[in-house]
Amino acid sequence: MNEDLIHRIPNARSIAVLTGAGISAASGVPTFRGRDGLWKNFRPEELANFSAFHNNPLLVWEWYLWRRDLIAKVKPNAAHYALVDLEKISKDFSLITQNVDNLHNLAGSQNIIELHGNIMRNKCSQCNKPYPEEINLEKGVPSCNECGGTIRPDVVWFGEFLPQDAIQKAYNIAQNSEIFIIVGTSGVVEPAASLPFIAKQNRALLIEINPEQTPITAISDLFFQDSADKVLPRIIMEIQ
Repeated sequence: MNEDLIHRIPNARSIAVLTGAGISAASGVPTFRGRDGLWKNFRPEELANFSAFHNNPLLVWEWYLWRRDLIAKVKPNAAHYALVDLEKISKDFSLITQNVDNLHNLAGSQNIIELHGNIMRNKCSQCNKPYPEEINLEKGVPSCNECGGTIRPDVVWFGEFLPQDAIQKAYNIAQNSEIFIIVGTSGVVEPAASLPFIAKQNRALLIEINPEQTPITAISDLFFQDSADKVLPRIIMEIQ
């Protein structure tokens, strides 16, 4: 374990963490990619877009409820809980995630920016108002109580922009972080892929945790080539 890391983390003015699918790998979250991701012979790209929802909202909702059922059986792993501990230790902590699996919330993290939404939430497709009620397709696809728009999953679909408030917060956090930790992300999906570079330009200490090297590895100050559920708990043990 690097001594610089040990000394700087507890005393850092601000710490930001960016997580991708890799942090949830040890939890067994389905990727919904390739053959394993097929559902009734549909690929995710065919269903996770507004056109598919507009043409057949019932079909899209059936797929999302199937996905929710699978993800509901998954639990946070040691990496998720280590970030909860890191938040308690830190003076100023922000967690930016590309994941929609809700596991950071379940683990107990507080200050979370969900760039791609959350598969367990619903919202109106017109006015974006949250819809907290349970989805029961026996009654058909529900409508918004405010504007009558069709209720949809609160996730970012292919072809859609990320929520402007979420990405702006993420940019601001990256610009002002003293330590920026990247966990289990490929480093190729924009605009999240730019965040480590923004942090580095503003002189943040960059720490990457990933079993594989990524485009971020070359600019990282520290690179732990291992799974997040092994590395993050070790870091917490060292600094507590």
